Amino acid sequence: MAVEHNMQSSTIVDVLEKILDKGVVIAGDITVGIADVELLTIKIRLIVASVDKAKEIGMDWWENDPYLSSKGANNKALEEENKILHERLKTLEEKIETKR
Repeated sequence: MAVEHNMQSSTIVDVLEKILDKGVVIAGDITVGIADVELLTIKIRLIVASVDKAKEIGMDWWENDPYLSSKGANNKALEEENKILHERLKTLEEKIETKR
């Protein structure tokens, strides 16, 4: 009587496709301490997923990052507007101080 083994082989491409489609989260904490005194804690969170899956779960931080997207380039205009508003505020405060 022969024993048959049903072996299903997966290539690395198949495995990667499944991981990107479903997503994988890896989480860990590293704590450094001396004599029961915690000195440093590092929290590590890693998600591996396709862009579509990441957007589906609400992760889209790269779309507004000025180094990764043209949408994030609008920060320069906001910085300039903020500078102008600070100068106007300073001028108004100086006028109020001189009237006292």
